[in-house]
Amino acid sequence: VQLVESGGGSVQAGGSLRLACAASRYTTNQWCMAWFRQVPGKQRERVAELDRDGTIRYADSAKGRFSISTDNAKNTLYLHMTMLRPEDTATYYCAASGVFLMCNSGFRYWGQGTQVTVS
Repeated sequence: VQLVESGGGSVQAGGSLRLACAASRYTTNQWCMAWFRQVPGKQRERVAELDRDGTIRYADSAKGRFSISTDNAKNTLYLHMTMLRPEDTATYYCAASGVFLMCNSGFRYWGQGTQVTVS
């Protein structure tokens, strides 16, 4: 299974970006998928997750600004980020649980990451 992120880049504060994560197989109702972010020297943060049963969860830092969604026809997970702040600057990673597992089982598959810089 491969996860490939895209859509990162540089944006001014207040702007928007949409990240995409293309999965080589499986649709979102077959596993949990999530977005994480990490800044060098800091702990990785789970930003948003979409569980197998359709439950969506957001970090407090993302609530009201970020939205996670999917396109099952494309096996693609999205993270639409609005009202971006400089503190959102990080490398964003897509992750997935084992197949047919829920988010609380942990994440087995990871993408390579995409950089988001907000100035």
